[in-house]
Amino acid sequence: MKRNILFVFLSVFIIIFDQITKFAVLKNFQYAERLNIIPNFFDLTLVFNPGAAFSFLSNQNGWQKYFFLILAIVVSCYLIYAVFKKHFGLLGSIGAMMIVGGAIGNVIDRLIHGQVVDFLLFYFGNYYYPAFNVADSFICIGAGLLLLESAKKKKDK
Repeated sequence: MKRNILFVFLSVFIIIFDQITKFAVLKNFQYAERLNIIPNFFDLTLVFNPGAAFSFLSNQNGWQKYFFLILAIVVSCYLIYAVFKKHFGLLGSIGAMMIVGGAIGNVIDRLIHGQVVDFLLFYFGNYYYPAFNVADSFICIGAGLLLLESAKKKKDK
């Protein structure tokens, strides 16, 4: 039980951290305004993404908001269930709850703003990585931990 509480705390921390960073950007930036942090590499900015990663489905007429809301909730419920039932080892459980925290952070954006708030912009010359946020970062790290655990299990067999 104590283990599960720690995993829930991890997700709640990620949600709060994500929302605090988004609130700060929304309060201090105008849309598309950029603040250079590392010359020719990293800016803070404010953009909105009605789609998913890399603006996937962002040019649709609004149905994607509900699709991604439902998808995030279903995946989060499954991952919480799997962690509580100990379907993952330690790395996988940490990764799963990072995904849950990130997914719920973005769900909150979709419910409040109708789209996701993005503000981290990395680039080199004319090559840009699409802007993203703290929640997206934790989703990616969490997925990486799940993959790492899966690869470790296959290697141990």
